[in-house]
Amino acid sequence: MLKTAESVSPKHPDKVCDRIADAILDECLRQDKDTRSAIEVLGGHGSVVVIGELQTKGYVNIRSVVHSVLGDDSYGVLTNIARQSPEIAQGVDIGGAGDQGVMIGYACNENEEFIPQEYYLARKLNRFLYKQNPQDGKTQITINKYGEIEALVASWANTKRSDLHSLVLDWLNKNSLKEPATLYLNPAGDWSISGFDADTGLSGRKIVIDNYGPRVPIGGGSFSGKDGTKVDRSGAYKARQTAVKLLKEHNAKEVFVRVGYAIGEKYPVELSAIIDGEYKSLIDLKEEFTPENIINTLKLQDSKFEKTAEYGHFGNGFTWG
Repeated sequence: MLKTAESVSPKHPDKVCDRIADAILDECLRQDKDTRSAIEVLGGHGSVVVIGELQTKGYVNIRSVVHSVLGDDSYGVLTNIARQSPEIAQGVDIGGAGDQGVMIGYACNENEEFIPQEYYLARKLNRFLYKQNPQDGKTQITINKYGEIEALVASWANTKRSDLHSLVLDWLNKNSLKEPATLYLNPAGDWSISGFDADTGLSGRKIVIDNYGPRVPIGGGSFSGKDGTKVDRSGAYKARQTAVKLLKEHNAKEVFVRVGYAIGEKYPVELSAIIDGEYKSLIDLKEEFTPENIINTLKLQDSKFEKTAEYGHFGNGFTWG
C-alpha cells in the first residue's frame, strides 16, 4: 500500500495566481469587511488577467497588487470586474449560502498538523527547499504502509541537481528520515526558465494541494479570491475545524466531516462525520454551520488570506486548524 502526495512552491505559476486573487481580497477586506469577492486570475508570459465579481466600498489598485505579488512591474495587467449578480445576492443578503456544494473536512493522527503523512512530508520538504532557494518548484513523496519514504521527487528551478541532492539529504537527516531507494531530482534536467516565463498559471487549479492531498476526496470548489459567504471556502474551513475537534474528543485515528449546502439557504442540507469508519450525524451543529456564524467565529472578515494561498489551507496554524 503506497500513498503519494505533492506540493508546489509559492512561486509556482498556479500558486502565484492564487496569491494574487487572495491579495486582492485582503486589500478589499482591509477597507470593507462586507466585501463580496469571486476573483479569478490567469497569468503567464508577461501578462496577467484578473476577472470576476467584486462588490466592495474599498478602492483597490489591482495593477499595483499584481505587481507587488510578482515583485515585477513590467507585467501587463488586464482587468474585467463586474458586481455580484443581484439574483445571487438576494439569497446571500438574507444569510444564505453563496452557492450549492459539498465540502469535506478531514483530520488524522499521523502528525502534529493532523494531515495525511505523505502530504505533510511533501509540503515540509517543499518549505525547506523554498527557504534555501525561493524559486518555482515541486516536491512529491511516496510512503509505504510503515510510513517510510519509498520515492522522493523534487524539481527546483535554478538549482543544480548535485546541489538539490545535497539539500534533500540534509532535509532527510534533519528529520531523521532514511534516504529512499528512489530519488528523482530534476528528473527532466536542470532548469532555469521558470514561473510565468515557462508556463501559464490559473487560480483554483491546485485545489487538491490546497486541501489534504489525493487521499482525501474533494467536494467543493476552489478557495482563493472568495470571501466567506462562498461556502466552498468557509464551509470547508468549518468542516476542518470540526474534524480536528472530533479527532481529539474521540481519540480517533481519522475523521471525515461532510457538509452540503443549497444556494440561498443558511442551514446545511447534509452535516455528518465518519469517525474511524463509523457514521455520526452532526445535525445538532447546524447553527454553527450557517455562513454568518462561520464568518464570525472564524473571523473571515479579517484581511489574512494571501498566506493561505502559499502552502495550503489546513494544518498551518490558521484559526480553523
